[in-house]
Amino acid sequence: MSLTHSAQATASRTANSKWLEKLARIGFIGYGIVHLLFAWLALQIAFGGSSTEGDQAGAMRTLADQPMGRFVLVATAVGLLAMAIWQALEAAVGHQAERGKERVMERVASAGRAVVYLYFAWTAWKVFSDAGSNSANQQEALTGELMTSTGGRWLVGLAGLGLAAIGVGLVVYGVIKRFEKHLKTNEMDARTRKLTRRLGVAGYAAKGSVYAIAGLLIIVAAVNYDPEKARGLDAALRTLRDQPYGPYLLALMALGFAAFGLYCFLQSRYRKV
Repeated sequence: MSLTHSAQATASRTANSKWLEKLARIGFIGYGIVHLLFAWLALQIAFGGSSTEGDQAGAMRTLADQPMGRFVLVATAVGLLAMAIWQALEAAVGHQAERGKERVMERVASAGRAVVYLYFAWTAWKVFSDAGSNSANQQEALTGELMTSTGGRWLVGLAGLGLAAIGVGLVVYGVIKRFEKHLKTNEMDARTRKLTRRLGVAGYAAKGSVYAIAGLLIIVAAVNYDPEKARGLDAALRTLRDQPYGPYLLALMALGFAAFGLYCFLQSRYRKV
């Protein structure tokens, strides 16, 4: 057996680990909790003028401040790390049922998810250890530094373009219900299948819209040399709030994020892992 085949076999055995599957399903529950808390922060920003940063890090800090919150945060971090490993293995040797370009696209998507889950696991650990400062301020500072370097504004603009493209992709992903191919829909009854579909569509549409707004703000920051606008999701939520009927639009987005949180709970049961 060649070294490549040996590595693939080892990766496949790891991907089929029952412990990895259980931890990944725990990760979906934690991921859902984070999105529900993020939805609550968005509602506070919409109507209460919350000073807490409106992103996943802010949601995790809110979680850590609750009774047993730090324990749940650690469990969430472990689960998210398992999800990152699972998706990395999917990117390496997974999606065997697909062929050609379809398999390539699925593996690229899995690689992207692995990076996202790993980032959230790292963020959860930073919040738990109190090592992280305000993430929106960090992003603003990093953007400011990049803009002072040669070609930095182009890099910032390209990053914003990429984030906006991901946002649009998430909206399309939800609207065409592509997420259903990754679910065990045959194990659902008609009522659960209908609920899962509605939560998935609403959740992906809301996430994609906010990500697209955040990406556009980063592009504007690069064009106008204004790092204050490059504060990620927090800036996107506050910019949306400040528009005509903004609080109501933001409340609608918050409901969408809450729907995604509930969808994650269903994924913990029905996701193909």
